[in-house]
Amino acid sequence: MNVLLSLGFVLTWSSGFIGAKLGAGSADAATVLMWRFLPLAAVLALLAATVARASWRGLTARDLARQAAVGALSQSGYLLTVYYAIQLGVSSGTTALIDGTQPLVAGALAGPVLGQYVSRTQWFGLALGLTGVVIVTAGDAAAGTGAPWWAYLVPFLGMLSLVAATFLDRRTRTPVAPSAAMTVHCVTSAVVFTVLALALGSAAPVAETSFWAAIGWLVVLSTFGGYGLYWLILRRGGVTRVNTLMFLMAPVTALWGAAMFGEPFGAQTVVGLAIGLAAVVVVRRGEGGPRRPGRSRGHSGVKKACTAGA
Repeated sequence: MNVLLSLGFVLTWSSGFIGAKLGAGSADAATVLMWRFLPLAAVLALLAATVARASWRGLTARDLARQAAVGALSQSGYLLTVYYAIQLGVSSGTTALIDGTQPLVAGALAGPVLGQYVSRTQWFGLALGLTGVVIVTAGDAAAGTGAPWWAYLVPFLGMLSLVAATFLDRRTRTPVAPSAAMTVHCVTSAVVFTVLALALGSAAPVAETSFWAAIGWLVVLSTFGGYGLYWLILRRGGVTRVNTLMFLMAPVTALWGAAMFGEPFGAQTVVGLAIGLAAVVVVRRGEGGPRRPGRSRGHSGVKKACTAGA
């Protein structure tokens, strides 16, 4: 089951980069994101008021405000930077590369923020995974896409936003049902992107089949699939495990880009994918490493927190 969840997460999370490129071809980033979340938020809010009312019991205004902050960071901030970078001309593979540095940032902060011990074997696996990601996207980044130099800093800010959301969620002590958390996150994003689109004068949807196809792709695969599985695997396996899977996003995205948009896919991507797979194996084997005095074992501290997370 864990293997299937991991596989599904990698595929559906990678689909977000492809969906962003699909949407960028027909509308502005704010327009796509507004119409991705507005109808979704309406449906989730309706379900919350009817069949999912039990999941909201015991939640205070403070709990909801915390989840709104998590949603603003993990959805609004993260997605806006990814979409904007691709709209500026940064390729999906390079965007995935920058996003793929998240595991090292999260791993470095896991100890001081969560008290979670990251073993030497896991650090080796994290470094190995980063190597694989660099190999896959080095050629793409060197080729150049016409994007300004500062555009490559945009997805980096999004990566930091997602890391911040992850740690903010892990520090909560109040149990929040996944359905309630997803609803708060999506409603928050719907409000943020609607306000942004209205301010930019781009709230009107595009009357093109490709636009609505991209919206459907993003709602089904990226939101329910990638975003939902991210938090599910986070609660089951901890920060290091879920972020290790991020190393596979760049090569998988490159493969999708080659199939759908004719982007280059050669031996470099194959080597990077193999190294990324090896990194996942190394990190997972490192979970059973020795304990550090005064620290939690492996992911046990995170697993305990998972019972109280979103």
